Amino acid sequence: MVRVPLTEAERVRGERLGAELRAARGDRSMVEVAAEAGISVETLRKIETGRIPTPAFFTVAAIAAAVRLPLDTLREAVDPAEPLTRVS
Repeated sequence: MVRVPLTEAERVRGERLGAELRAARGDRSMVEVAAEAGISVETLRKIETGRIPTPAFFTVAAIAAAVRLPLDTLREAVDPAEPLTRVS
């Protein structure tokens, strides 16, 4: 499988995602949050540092739940210029 290179916008969005999740983690340890989210500490570290700029949705959802960060809030923080549209 050949991976398509990321665009600059995707890379920046990944960095914002990581920064938001890191800020929401606060004083909690990576070990604690990773365990609650059901992922490895290394995966959490890579997401928080932007080394995994496009993590799987369910991974992000699990981390957001572990740090009590609503997905709508996270999405708006990561991509504030794009309006959130709801499907009825």
